[in-house]
Amino acid sequence: MAAPVKPNITLDILDKIDIRVGTILSVEDLKNSNKLVKLTVDFGDFQRTILVGMKGERENPRKIEGEQALFVVNLEPKKMAGEISEGMLLDIGYADGITPVLAQPEKAVPNGTRAG
Repeated sequence: MAAPVKPNITLDILDKIDIRVGTILSVEDLKNSNKLVKLTVDFGDFQRTILVGMKGERENPRKIEGEQALFVVNLEPKKMAGEISEGMLLDIGYADGITPVLAQPEKAVPNGTRAG
């Protein structure tokens, strides 16, 4: 059964979220975490370190290296497992209890391209 739709928001709230396409350059294991891996992501004019809880969700998290995906790039940096995460990967399925997949553009676009 599908989850209920969240309450409505206004466009000015949505406009505050900066979602961009980035290419995942590397995926590194964080040995001091049971869930997190460290992504290095290229957004064209800048790179970010983004921590993602995908251990156990994928047999080999490194298979997403070289893939483009959507990321939120304007979240407050957050320290997790001794590392700083500078954004959030948008994936599909986790909240619904299915094996997550990347939210990706249908074809390659320049890194840093904004969604919306």
